[in-house]
Amino acid sequence: METRIRRVKTRHIILAVMCLMYFISYIDRVNIAVAGPLIRHEMGLTTVQLGLVFSAFAYPYAAMQIIGGWLADKFGPKLVLTVLSLIWGVATLATGFAGSVTMLVLMRFALGVGEGGAFPTATRAFTYWMPVAERGFAQGITHSFARLGGAVTPPLVLAVVATGGWRDAFILLGIASLAWTVLYLFVFTNSPEQNRRITPEETAEIGYRAGDCDRAKHAATPWRKLVRRMWLVTFVDFCYGWLLWVYLTWLPSYLRESRGFDLKQLALFTALPLLAGVVGDTLGGVVSDKLYKITGRLRFARCAVLVVGMGGSLVFLLPMVSATDPLTAVWFLSASFFFLEITNPVLWTLPLDIAGKYAGTAGGMMNTGFGVAGMISPVAFGFLIEKTGSYNVPFNISAGLLAVGIVAALFIDTGKTVEADEERERAAGAELGGMPSFLHAGAAVRLERHHLRRPLRWRK
Repeated sequence: METRIRRVKTRHIILAVMCLMYFISYIDRVNIAVAGPLIRHEMGLTTVQLGLVFSAFAYPYAAMQIIGGWLADKFGPKLVLTVLSLIWGVATLATGFAGSVTMLVLMRFALGVGEGGAFPTATRAFTYWMPVAERGFAQGITHSFARLGGAVTPPLVLAVVATGGWRDAFILLGIASLAWTVLYLFVFTNSPEQNRRITPEETAEIGYRAGDCDRAKHAATPWRKLVRRMWLVTFVDFCYGWLLWVYLTWLPSYLRESRGFDLKQLALFTALPLLAGVVGDTLGGVVSDKLYKITGRLRFARCAVLVVGMGGSLVFLLPMVSATDPLTAVWFLSASFFFLEITNPVLWTLPLDIAGKYAGTAGGMMNTGFGVAGMISPVAFGFLIEKTGSYNVPFNISAGLLAVGIVAALFIDTGKTVEADEERERAAGAELGGMPSFLHAGAAVRLERHHLRRPLRWRK
């Protein structure tokens, strides 16, 4: 009896390629933090100059969120993500040849441009490749690979540095990024109908209708509708991003200065929360999709995970601040980060649920909240530490923002979509089809004759 080999679905191959992109791009993003002390020593940089190199990434990253997503909506994610990955790959590679602080700042700026539009573009890429019931998992697994990239960067970069120096680390990572671009070009297509490998059965599973991709390119971007439907999601992402940036920037300093860990312990205990985040990212997407399949209620499936994730993070963050035992504090931190990352895949799934074919632009709007948090949170956190001499106050403020985010998440409604707004406008336009054009502006006014019980009388 012949054993039938199960065919790997095309959308799962594409998902694997996107996971690799998130993994590589995150290593390219945070490798400068690991190599920073060596770069400073070799080039004789001041603390201010090194800080300028670090911050050069954040501003174009925030600015490119909406721009990159909009370009993906208009020109397709294949072209846009190819260009963006070339930009950040070349920037990473060129950093290995930098000979001045100006060159370092320019390359970090270019990296911010390339990576800033990458995640919204990747979200747009899932619009026609992932069915609604698998979107949470897709966003969860890709972002868990991003967190995994952050966790393995220190040992990976330090291993290369030990054998060839910090420049070799950037050169090798730049080559890896460019190699991924070639793989993406061969595997990805903007829609299932452009892919030769996909079967009609899988296309039906995805729910793709022929011509959807081309129609989306010619549709005008409904900016006002997108802002109206996405601003609350952006605000929740800001509350989430505030604490995430604290973890990404201040965690090593906190563990060393406030909890007294030495350098060897620091490497392990810094990685633990990030690894907990890897699990949280994957689990959040899986649970949200499972809730949707069981209940059929999309809003409940998304909002419940947001509330539980941010609530759980808050519950473990508060006792961490007051914990006296350093190891106990690390476990509380890891649990807090685990729950925080449960929310991440849901936040990235909401642009797909709410904006549909405009998911690139909507994803950029949403992640702008994260970008703005990245510009404010690390600086504000450092300022408060300097003024108070303690980490407790800034952590308590972060906890307060989580509480506000929980309340805001309760009001997110996936049923109020941009597509539904457009359908209502088309229906209203059809009803007015027979009216003269000068009356179309008053579409909301119904022309009716009101019958009075008695005639009006003139008064003297």
